[in-house]
Amino acid sequence: MSERPAPDLTIIHVRTLTLDETQPQVEAILVGGSRVLAVGTREEVSALAPRARVLDHRDLILTPGLSDAHIHLVSYGFSLSELGLHGARSVSEVQARVLQRVLNTPAGTWIRGGGFLLSDLGLGEYPTVRALDEVSPHHPVLLYSRDLHLAWANSLALRLAGISETTPDPEGGVIVRPLGTLLEGATELVAHAMPTPSEAEYLRAAKAGVDDLASRGYVSAHTMAFEAPEAPRALQTLAARGELPLRVWASLPHERLHLARDLGVGHSVPREGPGGLFQWGGVKFFADGALGSRTAWLHAPGFADRSGTGIPLDSPDLIRELGTEALRLGLAPVTHAIGDRANTEVLDAYDTLRDLAARKNIPLRIEHAQHLRPEDIPRFRGIAAGVQPIHLHADGPLIRTLLPHLTGTSYPFRSLREAGAILAFGSDAPVAPPEYRANFAAAITRRDDEGHPLAPHEALTEMDVLWAHTRGPALAAGWDDEGIIRPGARAAFTLWDRLGGNARALVL
Repeated sequence: MSERPAPDLTIIHVRTLTLDETQPQVEAILVGGSRVLAVGTREEVSALAPRARVLDHRDLILTPGLSDAHIHLVSYGFSLSELGLHGARSVSEVQARVLQRVLNTPAGTWIRGGGFLLSDLGLGEYPTVRALDEVSPHHPVLLYSRDLHLAWANSLALRLAGISETTPDPEGGVIVRPLGTLLEGATELVAHAMPTPSEAEYLRAAKAGVDDLASRGYVSAHTMAFEAPEAPRALQTLAARGELPLRVWASLPHERLHLARDLGVGHSVPREGPGGLFQWGGVKFFADGALGSRTAWLHAPGFADRSGTGIPLDSPDLIRELGTEALRLGLAPVTHAIGDRANTEVLDAYDTLRDLAARKNIPLRIEHAQHLRPEDIPRFRGIAAGVQPIHLHADGPLIRTLLPHLTGTSYPFRSLREAGAILAFGSDAPVAPPEYRANFAAAITRRDDEGHPLAPHEALTEMDVLWAHTRGPALAAGWDDEGIIRPGARAAFTLWDRLGGNARALVL
């Protein structure tokens, strides 16, 4: 009679890239209790557990599990059923897509979508209500640009939001005249006029987002606020139900930091939440807007088309004050900074937080870090830079047109890595799809959608990209047990036919 396999012990026979410098490649892994127990040759590992179940993947490559270090998980889940405008090359194409949705939607129902770029649509100025009114007079329409810092609305949507030519600009936002375009905080004026999704709708969107990400080969994600409170609540519910296929590190907006204080979020509670896979980890700030919307905060001379120097949002003083409180609670300050001036100001603010962050063993984070002055790059030492190479594809032409003086230090991945920054790759979905292949391609080839190179000296290797999509996000989240394969690590892997090729998650 043959012996039965040992319960809860699994051996994986596979070529493994561990990202552990002491043992970078192994042939087999022993897993038990959702943890790596041992690594080594097939013979060594088999001798440790001769009755373990065996998975043979010797025709594949196994690595630490992929992580998306910057995503808006529930918004991404909602976007999967919204009107997609990625790839639209003209206003008439946007009109055609809106009209198709109008014809299949009851009158009066909101139509929400996004993914367009002004430059792709051939627009040198902000769009007005006219084009959308032509195809949707009876459906309110709200369309977000790819970077989510600009929204395009029709007359009915503006009317329902109470916006007219005389409506004053809100703090931190601009209502462009003639009407139709809203920048930064002004987009919320229309968003708040839309029907509020139900709890069930939030749960469906959360499940759609995490399931889609897991199906692509990801095992964890950092969800970056800029969402309603119901969004992280839905993720927590999934975790509590055992329906969360990813480990999630979440940021809350700094406006809700007082809730973290009142609820005791931080080091006074377990690092992972009640469901085991959800963790509050950061507090989110916005130093500026985005490139495509002309709201990134820049040093002089600003944008080459003379549209100004962008829009500063959360002040450095606010980041210092609330960043200190966040660190004391055990939460990482996480700041969106795209323009070179925004990055300078955030680095200045972070200089006053570095000692406290070091004592708390919490990495400070700057998200995007897209356009930098050369003198600011060395200042990133020890800072987690949450960057999205996929955006280089669409931004390359914009950078050459709008920021020609910063082409050499835009998306400076290699320089940041050499300066000692912790590179953590993500997608910013739904701004862009969570497509790791595009991140591999952009970071390695440095070629944009038009085939032109952007700062080719900043190219990374395949192994650099793998590290930035696995170990980098883990370190940015304070997870020493992820993004690496060694005894004690989480048994959450990605299987590849080749690096940067087809992938699937393997979580034991």
